[in-house]
Amino acid sequence: MPHPLCVCGRPRDARERRAGANLSDAADPAAGVVSPRRCARTLGQPLGARLGQPVVVENRPGSNGNLAGELAAHATPDGYTLLLGPSSLFAINPHLYAKMAIDPLKDLLPVASVVSNELILAANPALPSVTDFRGFIALARAARPPLFYASIGNGSEHHLAMELLKQQAGIDLVHVPYRGGGPAAIGVMAGDVVAMFGGGSVAPLVQAGKLKGLAVSGQRRSRLLPDLPAIAEVYPDYEVTIWQGLFAPVGTPPAIVARLREEANAILAQSDIVEKLAAAGSGDPYVTTLAELAARIRSDHARYGKLIKDIGLAVD
Repeated sequence: MPHPLCVCGRPRDARERRAGANLSDAADPAAGVVSPRRCARTLGQPLGARLGQPVVVENRPGSNGNLAGELAAHATPDGYTLLLGPSSLFAINPHLYAKMAIDPLKDLLPVASVVSNELILAANPALPSVTDFRGFIALARAARPPLFYASIGNGSEHHLAMELLKQQAGIDLVHVPYRGGGPAAIGVMAGDVVAMFGGGSVAPLVQAGKLKGLAVSGQRRSRLLPDLPAIAEVYPDYEVTIWQGLFAPVGTPPAIVARLREEANAILAQSDIVEKLAAAGSGDPYVTTLAELAARIRSDHARYGKLIKDIGLAVD
C-alpha cells in the first residue's frame, strides 16, 4: 500500500504534485474564517513527517465549503486527497442550498474528527442593565421594537446560533448579516447592533473590554473564557459546537483510512499541537471514533435542518 497523503493547498508545480499529497480546506476569507486554514497547516506538517511524504495545503474557498467538498469528493479515492471539512458542509449546507453538486453525507467518507470550538455570545459593553447572560435575555424579551444582532453572514453557524437561542429563550431579535467576523464585531462595538455570536477572534475583544462576554454556545464552559457560563446552564437543550474533520472520497481503501485516522489522532495528542491549535483560534482537539463522528454528523444535520425549516431560510 502506498503511503497515504493529505492534500490541502495548491501545489507550486507538477513535480510537487507528484511528490506529495493534497489536503483541501474550505476556509473562506470573505467570511472572516481563517482558522481552518491554520488548522490544516498545523496538522499537515506533522502528518507529512509521520507518513514520510510532503503534505500540500490547498485553500479552496467558495459557497460555504461546497467547492472544496466537491473537489475532494470527485478526487481519486487513493488516500492522496483529503478534505478538512467544516461541520456546516454536512449539517447546514444540504438544507440551505437548493442545489449542491454532491451529497456530503454520501459522497465524503469520514476519516477522523480534528477540532471543535464553541462560539462566544458578546454584546456592546454600554448596553443598559446588561451585566450577564440572564440580563441580556431579559432586555431582549422586553425590547419594543426588537433589538438588532449581527452575524458573519446568512446561514452561518453564528447566525443559526442566535436563531436557536431565540427559539429556546422565547425572544425576538432582528438579524443583520455582515460580510465577516471583523465587520460584525465593529458593528457591535459601534452600537449599530447589540450583540453577536463570534469565534475565537472575539475572545481578545472580550478580554480587552471592547465587547462584553455573556456566554458560550457549547455544552461546557470555555477553557479560554472560563468565567462565562455555557448557555446550556440556563437552557439545557442548547448547543452549537463548530467542528472540523478529515474526509476522503468514497471508495478510499479502509486500510488507508485507518492509517490516516491513527496518525491524525496521534498528532492531536501532542501538547505542542494542542497549543498551536489554541493559538490559531481553531479550538481544542476533537478525537472520536468513526461511529461517534457519524452520529454527530447525523444529529447536527437533523437539528439544523429543523431550525432552517422553522425560520424559512434558503440560499439560491
